[in-house]
Amino acid sequence: MPDRLWRFLTIGPAVILFLGLTVLPMINLAVLSFHDIDWAQGLSSWTFTGVKHYVELRSDALFGDSIRNTLIFAMMAVTIQMVIGFALAVLTSSVVHGRLFYRTVFLLPILVPGIIIGAIWKLMFSFDFGILNTIVAAIGMTPQDWLGDANYALASIIVVDIWHWTPFCFLLLLASLETLPQDVYEAAAIDGASNWQSLRLITIPLMLPAIAVTFVFRLILAFKVFDEVFLLTGGGPGSSTEVVSFTIYRRFFTEDQPGYGSAMSIATFAFIALLIIVVTAATQRKGARP
Repeated sequence: MPDRLWRFLTIGPAVILFLGLTVLPMINLAVLSFHDIDWAQGLSSWTFTGVKHYVELRSDALFGDSIRNTLIFAMMAVTIQMVIGFALAVLTSSVVHGRLFYRTVFLLPILVPGIIIGAIWKLMFSFDFGILNTIVAAIGMTPQDWLGDANYALASIIVVDIWHWTPFCFLLLLASLETLPQDVYEAAAIDGASNWQSLRLITIPLMLPAIAVTFVFRLILAFKVFDEVFLLTGGGPGSSTEVVSFTIYRRFFTEDQPGYGSAMSIATFAFIALLIIVVTAATQRKGARP
């Protein structure tokens, strides 16, 4: 049997199945975005609306707020997670004794279920008896309504996400760090390079591909944030913590607008895809720069 035919028979069905499971839902979502759906006596009635839903997106103030909040949330949370994750990876890799203990401790937050995270942090952010306001009052400052004040609500959600997902960045960056060739560091040490010089001139340049992949992957996940917002603020106060996933959830499940929600989903998908392409191109260009 020819190699090409054998390769197709062994890999082809899996590829076709994967493409089908990936493409078909997107096609269904796109078709749905051009229709209004009404329900009567348990039956659905589809009405073709063309690009009406996409036109309405331009004047949807809530959708605009959710895009802005999601961008702020994703860029701030992921950037801080990358910095802390990289620092923890560098520090942990240099530890000789107790390395397994430190790695286990740093990974604990990512193992906690979302519903428990919501309960823990809601209690910590509580205005009346939360530990944060207890500390704030103890040092002579004024307690704040962290989740009920529009000035602090989004920042509070960002803090929770940083605590939850920094271990993800730490784990990927640590795995990459431990695969770096040690002979380069030995040569640098012989030449008299300091630890800071080795980090800046060897570690970071060699890890740029892993840093870029981790950043992009985490950025994609950050744009899908839902649990923290749903459990802690419900998008409020006002629209200060309204994010794209939560707005789409509103349209689909609380306002019964699946057509409009589908258009919102397609627009969000296109926006995220464009953003990821731009970020990936920028990181590759930086990595290729001498």
